[in-house]
Amino acid sequence: MKYKRILLKLSGESLMGDKQYGIDSDRVLQYAQDIKAVHDTGLEIAIVIGGGNIFRGLSAEKGGMDRVQADYMGMLATVINSMALQDALEKTGVKTRLMTAIKMEQICEPFIRRRAVRHLEKRRIVIFGAGTGNPYFTTDTAASLRAIEINADAVLKGTRVDGIYTADPEKDPTATKYENITFQEVYDNNLNVMDMTAFTLCQENKLPIIVFDMNKAGNFMRIANGDSIGTLVKG
Repeated sequence: MKYKRILLKLSGESLMGDKQYGIDSDRVLQYAQDIKAVHDTGLEIAIVIGGGNIFRGLSAEKGGMDRVQADYMGMLATVINSMALQDALEKTGVKTRLMTAIKMEQICEPFIRRRAVRHLEKRRIVIFGAGTGNPYFTTDTAASLRAIEINADAVLKGTRVDGIYTADPEKDPTATKYENITFQEVYDNNLNVMDMTAFTLCQENKLPIIVFDMNKAGNFMRIANGDSIGTLVKG
């Protein structure tokens, strides 16, 4: 395998499948099967999931809710998604651990860096919930931070789009895809890859990002094997 340890970032919206909100059990099962197949090769996998399919703090703030309160609600939404994926993974026979930045002892472990690394070394998939545990930070930032803390080789951002484009391919049919791009080129072209805090963390720590289509079965395995799909951000 090209990597020894990776962090997979999934958006909350990706769990909706074709639904308007909530969790599509078929989509979660597909993800679990793809993740298990890669895990069976020996790759160590950590996962961060967003919560936008259940609750989005920024949208609530626009509706008049206190931003801090809204962000904490969004963190709880990520825990619900994490529990759903944990259940699907364990039904495929994979051992997992859910660790959160907010203590919830009845359902998960508190995030402790050394313990998380030890779980990975013991061949458990580790799911990080509740973001960073702080308001004003996105799950993209949580993914970058956790990846750096556990010494991951790359952040793999699974989306419904097969890479980074010059414009939104769902809105602009003339948009062209980047196969490889540097961090500076992303800045210069104002491309929407991650929020700026998350992106800067990866750049400063020389952590490559790969954006790819997670909804296509088998793509995660191809990425793990080093196939050139999606878009690689480095340098």
